[in-house]
Amino acid sequence: MKTCKRLVLFLAAAVCLWLPLAGCADTTSHSTGVYMLLDTSGTYARELRKAQAILNYLLGTLQPGDSLAVARIDSGSFSEKDIVAKVTFDRRPSASNAQKRAFAQKVDDFVKSVRGSAHTDITGGLLQAVEWLNETGAGRKYILIYSDLEEDLVKGQVRDIPLQLKGFRVVALNVTKLRTDNIDPRRYLNRLDYWRERVEKGGGEFRVINDLERLEKILAD
Repeated sequence: MKTCKRLVLFLAAAVCLWLPLAGCADTTSHSTGVYMLLDTSGTYARELRKAQAILNYLLGTLQPGDSLAVARIDSGSFSEKDIVAKVTFDRRPSASNAQKRAFAQKVDDFVKSVRGSAHTDITGGLLQAVEWLNETGAGRKYILIYSDLEEDLVKGQVRDIPLQLKGFRVVALNVTKLRTDNIDPRRYLNRLDYWRERVEKGGGEFRVINDLERLEKILAD
């Protein structure tokens, strides 16, 4: 009888030990998602060749299972039609490499044929980026904004919308100073403060990288 009781106690203890371990299964996504917004208004249309260097870095860094999209900032950017290219890289390295080559070609064709937009809807682009990155299920989500951050909306367009950016890192790249910034540098600083405040108010992280020689900082935690 004593032997039976010991056996029961042993099995109960084993179950108690196993259950917590089973509950600790790691279901966290470790993939990375990057959505890069390209300003195509005014002089920025001529800056896109520099943006391709950033894209090449991303293509060389992202791994199978990661996701990448490039979209233009247009007059009304909350639209899938402004996505130039998008992909989730295949788990097989050979297929993933083929996807990267096709992706780079799509962006190159876009840069060669791009026409400047009349307005700059950055908020719409951010909303579209959030939607797409959430759909990918990526664990680490980055939105890159290649722009001077000067938003110029179509009359009547509503963009006074709270951004939902918890878990997102927003990186402003190559924030060129405008001619008017030379007259009053506060205009440049105010643009940075405006977007930092909007991003952080939405729960996201915001940083600026203007030195394109330090691309490794883009995906830094």
